[in-house]
Amino acid sequence: MNYRNTRNYENLNKRIFKGVGPYEIPQIEATHFEFCEFVGFNYAAQAKKREKKGIHFFLDDYQFERLWKTPDRYLSMLYDFKYVMTPDFSTYTDFPKIIQIYNHYRKHWIGAYLQENGIDVIPTISWSTPDSYEWCFDGEPEGGTVAVSSVGTQKNKKTKELFILGYKEMVRRLQPETIIFYGDVPEECTENIVKIKALQEKFKEAKCDGW
Repeated sequence: MNYRNTRNYENLNKRIFKGVGPYEIPQIEATHFEFCEFVGFNYAAQAKKREKKGIHFFLDDYQFERLWKTPDRYLSMLYDFKYVMTPDFSTYTDFPKIIQIYNHYRKHWIGAYLQENGIDVIPTISWSTPDSYEWCFDGEPEGGTVAVSSVGTQKNKKTKELFILGYKEMVRRLQPETIIFYGDVPEECTENIVKIKALQEKFKEAKCDGW
């Protein structure tokens, strides 16, 4: 066996996709959404009735870094689910630009690879500051279903404004038919939104029910 084929090489040994934009981001095709429950990737292995559930990655990055390192290991499991979102690798505003772009690339490589292997993929859209608009929508489909998370963005005026600005730019550019929303929905967001409950919301409900 060729030594190069046994090494990871940022997954380039598995697939090199023809990318779009200056950073050659792999393209993800549009998906049309039928309602289902979503569970975090960290609970995927224990999930029952997978054909009626979707997988999200609104988690700390360490929870799904393994998907990037060994994607083939999880293909058969993820194939069982109705939908799989692209992994939400962080693009925090204080991250160096190159790391933000790298994480956007990784998200899209995984998404394109899953689609190529017959998995129904919903792209997770993220942005940081307005200058990220130059690349953060590259590879995203127009007119389909997308997912966003507001968790951690509504705590102060500055981060909320950055979220709303990016959200409106996403809608303008991508014109999604459905937006799956994780976390609190700001009143400025009025499109066709399907809300899924964030983990902290589920904990609040559990405590109210005597958990």
